[in-house]
Amino acid sequence: MSDHASDFVLQAIGFDTLEGWKDDDPSGLFEVMRSCRRQITDVKPYRTGSLGLSSEDLLPLLAAAEDFTPSSPALARAFFETHCRPFLIRRRDGNSGFVTAFYEPDIDVAERPDEIFRFPFYRRPDDLIDLDDANRPAELDKAYVFGRLHDDRVAAYPDRRAIDQGFLEGRGLEIAWAKSKVDVFFVHVQGAARLRYEDGRIGRITYAAKAGHAFSAIGKLLIERGEIDRAEISMQAIRAWLARNPERVDEVLWHNRSYIFFRDAPVADPQAGPIAAAKVPLLAGRALAVDRMIHTFGFPFFIRAESLTHLDQGRPFRRLMLALDTGSAIIGPARGDIFTGSGDMAGESAGTVRNEADFTILIPNAAGRFD
Repeated sequence: MSDHASDFVLQAIGFDTLEGWKDDDPSGLFEVMRSCRRQITDVKPYRTGSLGLSSEDLLPLLAAAEDFTPSSPALARAFFETHCRPFLIRRRDGNSGFVTAFYEPDIDVAERPDEIFRFPFYRRPDDLIDLDDANRPAELDKAYVFGRLHDDRVAAYPDRRAIDQGFLEGRGLEIAWAKSKVDVFFVHVQGAARLRYEDGRIGRITYAAKAGHAFSAIGKLLIERGEIDRAEISMQAIRAWLARNPERVDEVLWHNRSYIFFRDAPVADPQAGPIAAAKVPLLAGRALAVDRMIHTFGFPFFIRAESLTHLDQGRPFRRLMLALDTGSAIIGPARGDIFTGSGDMAGESAGTVRNEADFTILIPNAAGRFD
């Protein structure tokens, strides 16, 4: 484990003490695990997070899953019990883990702008470059992983306000136009969307890059200003406030300087989830976004959130999930974002998830250095 992971410890536990494990059915994860294996072996391994777990550590588990189709929930659980060891992630500051949720919105769009469809989704600009320690200017914080190359000089890319005010106009980067600036903003937050064109065609966009500025939650801003009570904050509450205060929409949205660029994503199966950072389709209720600076995509996590009950018909949320995505707001060893699916109902479910949770990572037996 690297020094970057020193703010938490991994506590070895047994499956028999993992509350809720014996009631879970992780059978749906095997197809996703096969997709992860193809991505690692045929395309490229996932980036190793500071915890030190690599795609190589994961591959024996994925290989064992290749030809295994469980005929019952018990056999699915037994597979993980045989091949993995559970470790509870304990933060050194004593705080609990925390989960939110995200979904894939359905957005009505047009191929060309008019008086109704006026707000674009942009592709990645050609002057946006990846930054690392070798090319990042000293005046830019290390959190900037993207910047602008212009006249042989690297600088911060223009932010949400500048782009909303026309910085990218005329460059042919528009994928499609939506009716609402607020809809576009929330697609930026979610990182993907299904696009419904006027002719009935369905498209899909997913995250390609970002301008580089830090994510700033507008919900936190509205709480601090006394506009929404902390106990009432949710995506629905934020949307309702923006609808009641149209003259203040720009000011609030521009508080979040982060800006997301998208790419077209194939729609081979409209019923399948979007392809996100791990480059495999997300499985509703089983895909988890994690902090990729710490964790590595493809690893299983058992999430137990006793106060989160509306996703499981009133029962506490206790599920095995795979780390398949990340996000600007997902920071920390025990911080996750649950994918609830696509469309409005999934959005209703996702918008109110803000719950303490226990995070248990399942580490394959092959990674013996974690004994």
